[in-house]
Amino acid sequence: LPHCVSHNVSHCASRSVSRVTPHTVVIRQQVPRVADRPGAILGSVMRRTKKTGTSRIISFSSDARSILAGMTLVLIGGAMWGCNATISKLLMNNYGVEPLWLACVREFFAGLLFLAVGGIMSPIKLAGAAKDVRAYPKYLMLALCCVLIGQVSYLQSISWTNSGTATILQSLNLLVVLAWVCIMSHRMPRKREAIGVALAFIGTVLIATGGNLSTLALPPQGLVWGAANAIATSALSILPTAMIAKWGNFVTNGIMFLISGVLLCPFVQPWAHLPKFDVASVSMLLFTVVLGTFGAYALFMAGVMRIGSIRATMLGTIEPVTATLTAVLFTGVVFGPADLVGFALIIAMVLLVR
Repeated sequence: LPHCVSHNVSHCASRSVSRVTPHTVVIRQQVPRVADRPGAILGSVMRRTKKTGTSRIISFSSDARSILAGMTLVLIGGAMWGCNATISKLLMNNYGVEPLWLACVREFFAGLLFLAVGGIMSPIKLAGAAKDVRAYPKYLMLALCCVLIGQVSYLQSISWTNSGTATILQSLNLLVVLAWVCIMSHRMPRKREAIGVALAFIGTVLIATGGNLSTLALPPQGLVWGAANAIATSALSILPTAMIAKWGNFVTNGIMFLISGVLLCPFVQPWAHLPKFDVASVSMLLFTVVLGTFGAYALFMAGVMRIGSIRATMLGTIEPVTATLTAVLFTGVVFGPADLVGFALIIAMVLLVR
């Protein structure tokens, strides 16, 4: 979430049919929420027999071929997100594209793509969302908090640092989500989650200082933008859940992205400040809109429908790995041992706080 859609990887809530009688079959399965890693098809059935009243669990899952296809789709989607970060860096470094200009153009056209697909898949929901005038202020708030701030801060973080570091810092959004979950459920972090928090803190310190605690290895602006991006990405995981449940993923993301792009237009005026593009830069711009934003999201969601959100969360760590590798290969970034250890610790946090 951006990366929308972040981007964001642990967005699911449980739905249960839980009215239990001696004849009841209870089905529990994962159903996705924001940026919608659509739901797990793995689950269980609890059947209570009429004669004995005892319960037994019947497991069900998709076939191996479907799971393999889902894993492939998730990996491709995550890798495309990672490549998208490096391509954004190349556009900014080599063609003088400003982060605000790129955010405006990407959000506007990606929003149109999301709405077009949403209209094809669920025209009734798209029409309902458009007619719900009372929800317009909420649409505006979600566009500002979840997409505009998230996209701008992410691109600014890439501009001040590099695609690998910015994507790793974005992964810290899981800590904000964890804090929110603990507050709302009135509980303390579990042992595994507490370990993940400690690893994330150590990893962030290593990345920020390069292993030398007496100095900063990254520009302060890069760290500030990275922190802002982590907070905005966590908001994308929490705030639009009701809207997604009502209108669906593509419609919701389309509304948020399009409004955000339109809001930036008067300030950025992308038509009046066109960079000097050539064939290569136009190709990269098309990639970042069509494949890096919309396409990656669609592939990731299709994969989650086959393998479930927990597996997808773990496989989704391919995104920062890809961003780091492509940053080294195509932008000439050199990461020291402390950076690599910090990256590994934060990826470990993602696996623990899933």
